[in-house]
Amino acid sequence: MKKIILVIAFFGLVSYLNSQNTKAVLSFEKKTHDFGEIKEDGGAVVYSFNFTNTGTQPLVVHSVQASCGCTTPEWTRTPIQPGGKGFVKATFDPRNRPGNFNKTITVTSNAEQSNEILRIIGNVLAKEKTVEDIYPRQMANIRLKSSVLSFTKVDPDATKTERLEFINTSEEPVTISFERIPAHLSMRVEPERVAAGATGAIVAVFDASKKQDWGFVSDQVFLIINGNKSNDNRISVSATIEEDYSKWTSQQMAEAPVIEFSETVFDFGDIKKGDKVTHTFIVNNTGKSNLILRKVNSSCGCTTTQPDKNVIPSGDSARITVTFDSRGRNGRQNQSITILSNDPKKSSQILRITTNIIE
Repeated sequence: MKKIILVIAFFGLVSYLNSQNTKAVLSFEKKTHDFGEIKEDGGAVVYSFNFTNTGTQPLVVHSVQASCGCTTPEWTRTPIQPGGKGFVKATFDPRNRPGNFNKTITVTSNAEQSNEILRIIGNVLAKEKTVEDIYPRQMANIRLKSSVLSFTKVDPDATKTERLEFINTSEEPVTISFERIPAHLSMRVEPERVAAGATGAIVAVFDASKKQDWGFVSDQVFLIINGNKSNDNRISVSATIEEDYSKWTSQQMAEAPVIEFSETVFDFGDIKKGDKVTHTFIVNNTGKSNLILRKVNSSCGCTTTQPDKNVIPSGDSARITVTFDSRGRNGRQNQSITILSNDPKKSSQILRITTNIIE
């Protein structure tokens, strides 16, 4: 009886081992390719990872996924019989990617090892930058590094200075003046007269105390170049006005207001086109000092908001009524309302409303 059991166990083991050898096996010649040094403006480079099915069953490559959009894979899509060969081709585009690169390609198949990782490496030599690369924004006979002058964050009582560099691409000197400058901005050009082929800078000073606003703000300023006006010659000047709480003491933070909402998302469900619908959000102050609603902004003109009070004492609450007008709109709608307050930990909060407009 023992001999019979041993024989059965032996043949069971052989059968199991044979079953393990009846799969496809994906065998690559190599799994890493080094392109070495390539030029950024030299065009795409290609390498083909060749493989053999060393198993006993047909091999099917289900998918090939690159780790970034700069790498485009191709592969053998038909079943590969035992002993047959295939490829996974990797195309790498070096444009705008100077420096070392290390990208992976994940190959998924029905092989015994279902996932294989291939790798391409190399170093992209940066191309020499042209004037157009450095100063991409053309205005009349000057080129600027950008058409946006951003001050990023500004304290509500502070002033901040930023520069926007440009180059005179003409054969004549250039002078620049400005039109429609708001009261909270002052602007000048250094130097006042920019020689042909020379560089200059627009210097702007943002005075947040004169703006008397909160959150993201933006203005359009028009450039008058050598006395010539054009609506195309304008730059955007932007800033985010918010209080700097990083210097607050632990005591100040403990005494600060705390903003809390009963809900931050509301779905009106299905509404008819042309209907106006209204919902009220409740905002609570669970902190120890007055909560000030500094600004309430809607993401579009179709949504109006109105808090019943802007100063909420400790332990009290306020109502923010939101009205959505569906006129001229169709289908699913998602709108947001940004609440700016003096809560040092959550000075910017977003409420959302959704609805589906039906004919």
